[in-house]
Amino acid sequence: MTPKVFESEYRFLLILWREEPINSTTLAKICKEELGWSRTTTYTVIKRLRDRGVVQNENATVITLVSKEAVQTAQMDELMEKTFEGSVPAFLAAFARRQSLSEKEVAEIQRIIAKGEG
Repeated sequence: MTPKVFESEYRFLLILWREEPINSTTLAKICKEELGWSRTTTYTVIKRLRDRGVVQNENATVITLVSKEAVQTAQMDELMEKTFEGSVPAFLAAFARRQSLSEKEVAEIQRIIAKGEG
């Protein structure tokens, strides 16, 4: 079971996935530049995510313990259940109504469905 990751934590994790392994001081500097966070905020988020088993912080080196794909899948599962009552067709219908899909995108979606990729 992938731990819950909130929106601001996800933005933080995008940086961490890109930079890991990374020194926590360096990570705090990047978060200040990219997210506008103070050093304290960054360390608080690291601690919160560490306590939930999402990241590890040993000897001031921070790494993720959960993959980007696992977090994205968990977030999608939550959205599907909460908003579309678990219905993939309802999700796809809503998505298709809101997005202009190119022929290439439609073909790629059809290929994914045909292969049963997850």
